[in-house]
Amino acid sequence: MTIDTERHYVGGAWVAPLSSKTMPIMNPANDTRIGTLALAGTADVDRAVAAAVEAFETFGRWPKAERLALLRRIRDLTDARREDLAQAISTEMGAPITMSRAYQADAGVGHADGFIAALEAQEERWTLPNGDTMLREPIGPVGLITPWNWPINQIALKVLPALATGCPAILKPSEHTPLSAVIYTEILHEAGVPPGAFALIHGTGPDVGDALARHPGLTMVSFTGSTRAGTSVSKSAADTVKRVTLELGGKSPNLVFADCGEALEARVRGSVAECFLNTGQSCDAPTRMIVERACYDRVVDIARAAAEATKVGDPAQEGDHIGPLFDRIQWDRVQEKITRGIEEGARLVAGGPGRPPEMNTGWYVRPTVFADVRNDMTIAREEIFGPVLSIIPAADEDEAIAIANDTPYGLASYVQTGDRDRAERVAARLRAGSVHVNGGGMEWGTPFGGYKASGNGREGGLMGLEDYQEVKSLHFG
Repeated sequence: MTIDTERHYVGGAWVAPLSSKTMPIMNPANDTRIGTLALAGTADVDRAVAAAVEAFETFGRWPKAERLALLRRIRDLTDARREDLAQAISTEMGAPITMSRAYQADAGVGHADGFIAALEAQEERWTLPNGDTMLREPIGPVGLITPWNWPINQIALKVLPALATGCPAILKPSEHTPLSAVIYTEILHEAGVPPGAFALIHGTGPDVGDALARHPGLTMVSFTGSTRAGTSVSKSAADTVKRVTLELGGKSPNLVFADCGEALEARVRGSVAECFLNTGQSCDAPTRMIVERACYDRVVDIARAAAEATKVGDPAQEGDHIGPLFDRIQWDRVQEKITRGIEEGARLVAGGPGRPPEMNTGWYVRPTVFADVRNDMTIAREEIFGPVLSIIPAADEDEAIAIANDTPYGLASYVQTGDRDRAERVAARLRAGSVHVNGGGMEWGTPFGGYKASGNGREGGLMGLEDYQEVKSLHFG
């Protein structure tokens, strides 16, 4: 399969970029070059915005039935190209192919199902008890900036609600994961997205991302990435008073209580696997395990064994192993955090610095567990974005909740308990956008987002549609 990454998609066609800048595309499993990416400049952004503004005059008035039909075509075509998406993601960011099929590529289909159901259920015209009429309308042309760690998941969470509501969308995916974005663009083209209603332009955040955020022709920008970059996007967008939605960083707590009983081992092993999924490169990963002292020593032993049993291997191979980090810069960051944890006095119980044995090529990391971590340590405060778990003791429920909330982030949280009343009580006090109890997962169509420095707005479901809509009141005399 040949994937052309040296053209952009604007106005319903593949076009040569107006900028002459390029960068190499690398395979993180072996650090080899697999292609060249053509980067956009300001003129490319202007061209895409002009096409989107023109398309909005007609696409913004598409009736709901036509938008639903478009979503269904996108869904079916995404399903037909699952394997292409899975292989591309595995190659460009190192997700093991089995995981890439089951989670990464599957997200494109799952989110389509979720948004189809949400759009079917949403009322776009209704009457208030006072007799006035209310309308939901598309906000207008939007800029979408997505990250490298879950490429299609984040693209689908932004592109699909934009198209579902009649908003022309300009996508700037991560410059590190362009292959899957090109395939998804081919899907949209084949599905019949009208010219100008979708554009794909590759580029860096400081160049293209900032230009999208600042552009007066766009009415909204949606960004997923680091809190630092999200702050920059917000500042760039402020002068044009456009809507900004942000899905940012996390340092998610996982509260483990002794009342798990016989299920404790399964809960802890599942928690370690969740932390290490995608090689730890997930913003909502449960990276802080806060453990009741009554079961602390046993939990540390279980987590150590689980980490030591975690396999690391070639992403091209089938299996339940984890792959490499996505590039050298991220590998260096993770190594620095592991070293800092040791220097600050955390007890290393599994893994540690360096690559796994006999893996001298590629950006592989040893699955690492620290115990006796204090919540003021760097490894407990900062996102590591690697397979690194910090275990923190807590005397009781109140202290566990206090430690959990003592973070600038609030994206996700996790609770392991055998007591349903405790689960509800603790969940009510956790300052996070989602609470996963005893391994419970988030279903397609459920809104996702966080509190505090983890961002604003929600992605998925009805709330995910509403971010792309304005509400108008209509008054008849």
